Amino acid sequence: MKKLIDIVTFDFNSFIGREIGNVTILKELGRGNKGVVFIAFQKSLKRQVAVKILPKVCATTEEQREQFRDEAEIIAVLSHPNIITIFEMGEETDFYFQTMQLISGSDLDRIIAQYQKYPVPTKRLIPLGHTVNLMIQIVDGLGYAHDEGIIHQDIKPSNILIEKRTKRPLIADFGIAKTAHIETHLKEGLITGSPIYMSPEQASGEETDKRTDIYSLGILFFKMLTGALPVRKENAEEILARKINQPDTFITRMPTEASPLINEELEKIIFKAIEVDVEKRYPDCENFKNDLTQFRDKHLS
Repeated sequence: MKKLIDIVTFDFNSFIGREIGNVTILKELGRGNKGVVFIAFQKSLKRQVAVKILPKVCATTEEQREQFRDEAEIIAVLSHPNIITIFEMGEETDFYFQTMQLISGSDLDRIIAQYQKYPVPTKRLIPLGHTVNLMIQIVDGLGYAHDEGIIHQDIKPSNILIEKRTKRPLIADFGIAKTAHIETHLKEGLITGSPIYMSPEQASGEETDKRTDIYSLGILFFKMLTGALPVRKENAEEILARKINQPDTFITRMPTEASPLINEELEKIIFKAIEVDVEKRYPDCENFKNDLTQFRDKHLS
């Protein structure tokens, strides 16, 4: 039996210069527990693309292998300007791969962190107008995915890529997405996602729907407006326990107290998105988007 290797410590240097079809691997772009992304050159169309690779020795379970394949199949059916585009999915002798759109820019997590390091305190937050416009586009893209029967289940700043030239946000990493069209590998009661952005029902391992993503969008929006969420310093297990047993205590300060950008109207939008009771939450992205658009037209035009 082959020994499984952790993807974080795996030596990917051997992939540099390697050809996968008509694509040549150039350099590593980033890595996570779901694969490593490289910048590559597609000779047929003379353009740079991104290639995500999951070595078979790093795929610890059949669920992980199916998850990698499912992600490409899920995104392939989506066509929206705010969702990353998958060009090809395949399998080689020793790895699985996805070829996708290369975004020249950074993820939202890094952008928020960069603003926080600004020497002038009043400039440590993304400008309100830009934040609201980004959120409207993100909500629109996610709403499109929902209309196609796909729930993302892992919305967070690092999964939102911001194109440098156009400032366009693109939703990435549908690795644990749930779709109504196919039976996924996700078992009932299995907890997946990122604890801070996870809805209480998702933390509890209960059935999830599009309102789960809306909760995550609300926390994402809150983070963009504050730079640092007003929450306790807890580990993942403690956050999950709080989301399950005391979800109303997750946020420690009112939004209007946490950021000078947030007024009472914006606070109501945030609270409706992150409402613990799913029946009181925004029922869909269209309603969320409408409130954001009305706020923008009223206060930022």
